[in-house]
Amino acid sequence: MNIGIPRERRPDENRIGMTPAGIELLVAAGHRCYVERGAGAGAGFHDDDFVRAGASIVYSGEEVYGRADLVLKVARPTSEELDWLREEQIVMAFWHLASASPDNLETLLKRRITAIALEMIQTDDGSLPVLRPMSQIAGHMSASLAAGLLRNDRGGKGIMLGGVPGVPPAEVVILGAGNVGTNAVRAFTGMGATVYVLDRDLAKLERIAERFPHVITMISHPLNLRKVVRFADVLVGAVLVPGQRTPVLVTREMVREMRPRSVILDIAIDQGGCVETSRPTTHRNPTYVEENVIHYCVPNIAGTLGRTATHALANAVYAFVSQVAAEGAAKAMAHNRVIARGVVTHAGRVLKPELAEVVL
Repeated sequence: MNIGIPRERRPDENRIGMTPAGIELLVAAGHRCYVERGAGAGAGFHDDDFVRAGASIVYSGEEVYGRADLVLKVARPTSEELDWLREEQIVMAFWHLASASPDNLETLLKRRITAIALEMIQTDDGSLPVLRPMSQIAGHMSASLAAGLLRNDRGGKGIMLGGVPGVPPAEVVILGAGNVGTNAVRAFTGMGATVYVLDRDLAKLERIAERFPHVITMISHPLNLRKVVRFADVLVGAVLVPGQRTPVLVTREMVREMRPRSVILDIAIDQGGCVETSRPTTHRNPTYVEENVIHYCVPNIAGTLGRTATHALANAVYAFVSQVAAEGAAKAMAHNRVIARGVVTHAGRVLKPELAEVVL
């Protein structure tokens, strides 16, 4: 199969769809790989690295799409890239269609694209093996991001996450006890903060309590949400409903009751966000102030750790890419229900009813 790896075109997205090591394996399996010139620069990979792995370097994104039967990406295609899609092409990416413009879905259906959403590839036990490492990175980064935003010179209220002897630490509220939430707990507790975790799933809270005995766990319902949001120095939105828009749990009224210059990190923003006052930002302009509260709502948090994140992504996605490349989309879907769960459009049809309800 012809496999294309284009340069990512969204701002400050330094990841790439496959590493040279992964391409070497794909070429050894008999596939042809085409990499756009400079595509790996943000992750520290040179064109020569891909050539040594057996890939061919091409000189435009349009050429990559023109040659490829299977396109490997990180972020969903831009409007420019959507114009380059060929009939019945396969595109594997973090599509996040529930929070995207309906035009994306219309193009996929019109051109009979097989869109495999990496964030929706799901095992029988409900875990998300490709999304997991990106969630781990985002969770780890949340504590250092919050620590910076709490500083006076960054507009914050001048609180140190871990406090010092005689001065209490910051109070951090994490909504969601999944992969992002768990890794955020590890990072914030490691920096000495007082951490509260809310989730509707009692089993997840039990796992948090076992791993982090000093963390305060609470069932997520409106009364508890209003209570903890009011005193939070940092509020982390780590809620995920696979394939669907994230429900809004924190209303504008709740944000208005937060202490001035507190910090909201809405990591769920790539699926729409779980805070009513959230809107997407970029790494170049990552924050804004709404209701006197600092908001950080960058969808591609891991995009600034291009090297680490690309290696982590390749480790997680290679087996699925290999099967799709070897068998084609239809057979891979039939033989592997883990892959099939990630397919959102195929042969001109939407395969996720919940997505069709949200987008169409």
